[in-house]
Amino acid sequence: MAEKTTLDDVKRIAWAACDTFRGVIDASEYKDYILVLLFLKYVSDVWNEHYEQTKERYGDDEVRLLRRMERERFVLPKRANFDDLYKHRNDDNIGELIDQALDAIAEANKAKIGDAFADVMFNSETKLGDTRNRNRRLKSLIEDFAKLDLRPSQVAADGKNHKTADDVIGEAYIYLIERFGSEAGKKAGEFYTPRQVALVLARIVAPKPGDRICDPACGSGSLLIRVAEQIGNKDFALFGQEVNRGTWGLARLNMFLHGVEGAKIEWGDTLNDPKLVDGANLMKFDVVVANPPFSLDKWGAEHAETDRFGRFFRGVPPKSKGDWAFITHMIEAAKTREGRVAVVVPHGVLFRAAREGIIRKAVIEENLLDTVIGLPPNLFQTTSIPVAVLLFDRRREKGGAFEDRRDVLFIDASREFQAAKNQNQLLDSQVDRIVETQRLRRAEDRYSRVVPVEEIAGNDDNLNIARYIDTFEAPEEVDIAAVQKEIDALEDELAELRVRMRGHLKELGIDV
Repeated sequence: MAEKTTLDDVKRIAWAACDTFRGVIDASEYKDYILVLLFLKYVSDVWNEHYEQTKERYGDDEVRLLRRMERERFVLPKRANFDDLYKHRNDDNIGELIDQALDAIAEANKAKIGDAFADVMFNSETKLGDTRNRNRRLKSLIEDFAKLDLRPSQVAADGKNHKTADDVIGEAYIYLIERFGSEAGKKAGEFYTPRQVALVLARIVAPKPGDRICDPACGSGSLLIRVAEQIGNKDFALFGQEVNRGTWGLARLNMFLHGVEGAKIEWGDTLNDPKLVDGANLMKFDVVVANPPFSLDKWGAEHAETDRFGRFFRGVPPKSKGDWAFITHMIEAAKTREGRVAVVVPHGVLFRAAREGIIRKAVIEENLLDTVIGLPPNLFQTTSIPVAVLLFDRRREKGGAFEDRRDVLFIDASREFQAAKNQNQLLDSQVDRIVETQRLRRAEDRYSRVVPVEEIAGNDDNLNIARYIDTFEAPEEVDIAAVQKEIDALEDELAELRVRMRGHLKELGIDV
């Protein structure tokens, strides 16, 4: 009996397939081809196995079989199967055949994945080269993925991490997104949040069964999935919006591969054209999380004062820095007296004055800010600067469960990380410490402090963490007499060595 396909197998073979494109196009672009073909191989193998099982149960009437299968699950049209493409891998028009297969799959499964492949063109000379080189690359790619057997019965569940066979494919998908993030450098921020940072956000918002969870700058959707995983079952609803069309497609596929039924992932500009709306109002959510683009220039400030949702009543952020625009949107999208908001921000958000200072002051006076967490530098490929996580909690509003809470917890976790060659990392234990400190609102010397809002107001609503947590460590007292004694002993030893050295040199006939 053949060995089952493991998560490591999927990771290894899929990552090796990337060699087809390295040096040809950037990782931020070739990720689309790899992830889409992994998706196609998976749904094809699932379809093929289910077809055989259905045929065994209901007979050989192909029309009846296909109708039954189409009622039950994802639809794979004829000639859109990976196996069909493998048979035609030597054809001169293989790129066109792949595109046709993807178009057919998207059309047959609009409710599940929409136009997820719209920006991925396997027959593109601009991206993949002239016909001869393009065909060579695509043949190699197909042959790499043909090495994987992704039929559910042949994928080994990951018992160590409590993952089912279906979960393994979803985890492989996220693993690849993370690896592409590492290779894509500055462009990684468009689709990727480092796993441990995502875990910090996911755990501090403490999602519960039945929650509606939103990411208004969702990238490939991995942060949404990390939050949902904290619930431990499928009793949640996920919502997201992403401005980059190709990345939006990846998010739709990510939801499907993780078995998230009914996720509503929209394509568009959240700040200028929110799609997650309920009539004339924004949709409201229990949890809102995001890692939005830092200090986005030209974000649409010129239209903010006439915003039809009235989001910017606290003030309009500067046109060259959209950080508080995203934060404002997230707060307004959270349920009144219930919603929790966690967002990754550059440190300038904590202390910049002028328009941003006015908005920050208003939010603090409304008693919405709950926690400020400083993270280490160089956690992101997009920037080496340290970042912060802000937690806003609308349960602190009048009538909410925490309306009497009139302080802000500051956590300085900036010095706790594992240094690495290209990018620092948070260890699980370090994430645990952050989350436990936040949950217990625990004060600890040089790490965390609960600060009354009156003190923050006295600092002109400046949230610079160093103002509230003293991380200075006094140097150890030096015993001057002991140090001098050690110096004297070393000098005596050095003098003795010089005498012995001169003796050896004389023995050798060297005049010194």
